[in-house]
Amino acid sequence: MAQTSILGLRTTIYKVSDIQKARDWYAMAFETKAYFDEPYYVGFNIGGYELGLQPEEGITGEKIESVVSYWGVEKIQEVYDRLISLGATENEKPYNTGGEMMTATLKDPFGNVIGLIYNPYFELK
Repeated sequence: MAQTSILGLRTTIYKVSDIQKARDWYAMAFETKAYFDEPYYVGFNIGGYELGLQPEEGITGEKIESVVSYWGVEKIQEVYDRLISLGATENEKPYNTGGEMMTATLKDPFGNVIGLIYNPYFELK
């Protein structure tokens, strides 16, 4: 395999209107505590990847879905339903994208899109 200067994804950052409320919500939603917790940035380690929260600057409005990060899950419907019960809202219900692969998206209470993916074909290398 050819060497590349790009090492892979490391961090997904969500901009939030209330970083303390977002920290608490993401701690519940992702079932983990922040390892870094400051007023300017909150960081979580999710399976070796960074989920970061930063305060929104300026006027907050509807967020555009131009890029979606998908968090890997084993039981997509179960995780989707749990996030809805915690206050996320439906964006795209879980659906089969081909073979056994399934994806879904929700919006957190701060308007950010959270992607979920069940992909039994993907391997970290």
